Amino acid sequence: MSRTRAALRPVDLARMAGVSTQQIRNYVDVGILPPAPRTPAGYRRLDDRHRGALVTYRALVPGYGPETARGIMRAVHAGDVSLALTLVNSAHAALHDQRLSLRAAGEALEAVAGQPPETSAPSRSGPLRIGEVAARIGVRTSALRVWESAGLLKPRREAGTGYRVYGPADVRDARMIDLLRQVRYPLPQIRPVLDGLRRTGGSEALRTVIARRHEGLAQRAAAMLEGSCRLHHYLTENQPAEDR
Repeated sequence: MSRTRAALRPVDLARMAGVSTQQIRNYVDVGILPPAPRTPAGYRRLDDRHRGALVTYRALVPGYGPETARGIMRAVHAGDVSLALTLVNSAHAALHDQRLSLRAAGEALEAVAGQPPETSAPSRSGPLRIGEVAARIGVRTSALRVWESAGLLKPRREAGTGYRVYGPADVRDARMIDLLRQVRYPLPQIRPVLDGLRRTGGSEALRTVIARRHEGLAQRAAAMLEGSCRLHHYLTENQPAEDR
């Protein structure tokens, strides 16, 4: 026996989600919601399946991001559940890789923070120029200029030529910035780490940075779990009766 689905209008789902009616139409058009038949007058006819799809998509976004969530829902509504699950698995694998990278970066940061400036950038020829620092760290010279513009690096200028010259402490700071950028830490929040390192030589701010990043990944993992549970519920609800 087929289930009776309650008739809904785009405006009903729009009010439920706090978005515009046009946004609901867009969701149907791009496959986030299943196809919607039209009445003889041309109006879209929605039902509880569309409501469930909308709830599922919104549950997926916090953990998987809008792009992946959109891809998952489009795959489901195209009948390619295998692709949808592949996208889910890929997102979980990427999160695991981020955890591993964060752990490695944290260990490297602690090592760099624990080095005296005199040993963090040995050089037989004294201070280094920007190209030498970029090569030593493995970044572009443009990145060093951006970090300087953000107030994170303050190399002195060579008398006469005006060229930037970097001492051992500058190179250490550049290494710290590069490692923090690798774990997606925003530039404005890197300053307290460097300030604490310069002021006390300690790495307490660094530990705070790493702990916050770990917390963020844990929250995302929880959001992914919630979203995947909602997806499983949606798939089970809309599974053909002969497959149940």
